[in-house]
Amino acid sequence: MMPRSFKGKLALVTGSGRGIGRAIALKLASQGSDIIVNFFRHRDAAEKTAKEIEDIGVKARVIRANVGDPAKIDEMFDVISNDFGYLDILINNAASGVGRPVMDVDVKAWDWTMNINARAVLLCAQRAARLMEGRDGKIVSISSLGSFLAWPTYAAVGVSKAALEALTRYLALELAPKGICVNAVAASAVLTDALKFYVKDQPGSVSQQQATPAGRMVTPEDVANAVAFLCGDDAFMIRGQTIIVDGGTSVAPFIFGGGVSI
Repeated sequence: MMPRSFKGKLALVTGSGRGIGRAIALKLASQGSDIIVNFFRHRDAAEKTAKEIEDIGVKARVIRANVGDPAKIDEMFDVISNDFGYLDILINNAASGVGRPVMDVDVKAWDWTMNINARAVLLCAQRAARLMEGRDGKIVSISSLGSFLAWPTYAAVGVSKAALEALTRYLALELAPKGICVNAVAASAVLTDALKFYVKDQPGSVSQQQATPAGRMVTPEDVANAVAFLCGDDAFMIRGQTIIVDGGTSVAPFIFGGGVSI
């Protein structure tokens, strides 16, 4: 039987109806945490994820909110504050972006990508921190190798992820006195719908894009395992770090392609 190390805790996982967010939500639930499943567009997927969480034996709550909109973030946290009054874990997973060459990125594409992938991390952390004081809170944000490796059509997302990682360091420093640990996880290519979007016009198949020194693709569950570790007591002394989960891809990016995750 898996240890219920998060029993009694409440976790908000943004963008957790599908993909990596779903895997993270299920992993935390399997260790005893109640889960708030946030989604924006795909309610059916979010409700299905919530049902899977409840089948594990913990509680799930579905909240719709576009984290790219500050007002919707406030509405979501108002619900959490009013209905629960606390929060133990925040996973900033929701992400989006416009896939264009850097010279074709316009203001609308830039703002959309930065608002969802970087600004939302700041606003969610500010609200979450108020609910975490005295509870040994954990904040983990999902980045990608695009924060430091260049990838065709990935410029706007890559820059937003670099901002996310910088913000992680500042949040870790300022929230440590409140007992809140802040870190990030950067994944290489993970086989999700987002990956298919970013490699659709690139040479080679999706399976080729997945090659890693470890001999297989990175899965959503690999990312979820790293997130769960950072949320646990054993990671107490890890602060402001970005943990790379890529099967060794970034060690030889020109051989293995670097890879991206949204």
